[in-house]
Amino acid sequence: MSAINTHRSVVNNSNAQAKTMEKLSSGLKINRAADSPAQLQISENLRAQTAGLSQAIDNSEMAVSLLQTAEGALDEVSRALIQARQLAVHAGNEGVNDPNMLQADQAEFDNVLEQINRIATSTQYGHNYLLDGSRAGNGVTTGDNLEFIDAGVKANSSGAGGYAVNIQQAATRSIHSGTVALTQGIIDSGEQITVSEGGKTVNLLTEKGKSVELTLNDLDSAINDAGLDLELIRPYPPLTDGNAPQIISFRHKEFGSEHTFQVASNTAGLVSNVSNVSVSVENGLDVSGVIGGEETYGKGQILTGAIGAGTTEGLRVRYTGESIPVGGQAGTLTFSQNSLTFQVGANANQFSEISLRSIKTSDLGRGELNNSNFKSLSDVKMLSAEEAQDAIRIIDKAIEEVSANRGEMGAYQKNNLESNLNYLRIAHENAVSSESVVRDADMAAEMASFTRDQIMMEASTAMLAQANQSSMTVLKLLG
Repeated sequence: MSAINTHRSVVNNSNAQAKTMEKLSSGLKINRAADSPAQLQISENLRAQTAGLSQAIDNSEMAVSLLQTAEGALDEVSRALIQARQLAVHAGNEGVNDPNMLQADQAEFDNVLEQINRIATSTQYGHNYLLDGSRAGNGVTTGDNLEFIDAGVKANSSGAGGYAVNIQQAATRSIHSGTVALTQGIIDSGEQITVSEGGKTVNLLTEKGKSVELTLNDLDSAINDAGLDLELIRPYPPLTDGNAPQIISFRHKEFGSEHTFQVASNTAGLVSNVSNVSVSVENGLDVSGVIGGEETYGKGQILTGAIGAGTTEGLRVRYTGESIPVGGQAGTLTFSQNSLTFQVGANANQFSEISLRSIKTSDLGRGELNNSNFKSLSDVKMLSAEEAQDAIRIIDKAIEEVSANRGEMGAYQKNNLESNLNYLRIAHENAVSSESVVRDADMAAEMASFTRDQIMMEASTAMLAQANQSSMTVLKLLG
């Protein structure tokens, strides 16, 4: 019996020594589920989280590289647009330029447009084209006065029938008309007409002997030269008598409630109701309506899906009609969401999105009012002084749009990706540390246990030998 008891101790010590050797050789204190079932589950979850965080770090760094690729291309587009603006300013120098000079400016400008379009269609990261509009929300409208502008990342793709766009109020412009006609007698008496808009003021003092038509020409030229965003509404001059009395009417060029102007005149009713008292003209109205049955807000002619509106949040359309359409429905918008999605976290639904808008010349400078009827940068010509002035306006808007895109990318990179990278690295470090605490062996403690088990193994083996020796002594008595 003493040998059997001692053998049990030998087996236990042998098992303990084997487990300690396993921990020392593997570096893990949990090598199988039987070692610690609960801690095994915890450590496996931590291992999965650690691997996910490691991949999320790589994902975010690749997303930063993608955005830097796109932003570098936009930097080149900005340089090209500045070069185009310089050409437009040169083309506006009417007193010096001859037709050959203007044609040369136009040829170089066309080359700049080709350069921008080439960048838009060739900038890519892997097989993703970044600046051709394919990585943003794209929409197609039906309806004569309806135009899709752009959309943010929160708008959802529409069904086959698209989103219905209903207009409840068409955008209007600030407008004012006098009640007393401008006559030769008023002109000869030395009338002063004052018009103010956007911090700019025009004071016109009429000249005795000038006709009504010439006086209105002077007023129109003064408004244009001062850069007021106003237009003088009048009958077509060749169809009117130069001395016929005319009502003076002003209208703001921009639609919406943000734009207004002030007028004053010496003669009551000519432009202001009371003599020498300035009139603040009533503001225009912003468009209002709904997109896909959801709430929107209007600014000028642009209708935008409201924040929190759901499927249409951030959708922007322009309604150019000057009255509510028949039945209220201006048309439909068929929309497809193609924004870039980056998995920037270790778990489900931890992603971030960004839209990279098109920088094709046909999509830059749209919606800018101009006398040459240029619809976008691709339509710009600079073969006359007037076209050159409008070209500068369109190019300025294109520069503003490209700069806004670059700013949006920079903010996304800095505040979304790089900030998230800092968090991910800290989270990854702590997850690895936690998994190590649960799973990894304490080498010093295990070495001490191994030494103890080794001593116990040697002692129990020696005692087994002694127990066996005692049995042999009993057998000698029987002999």
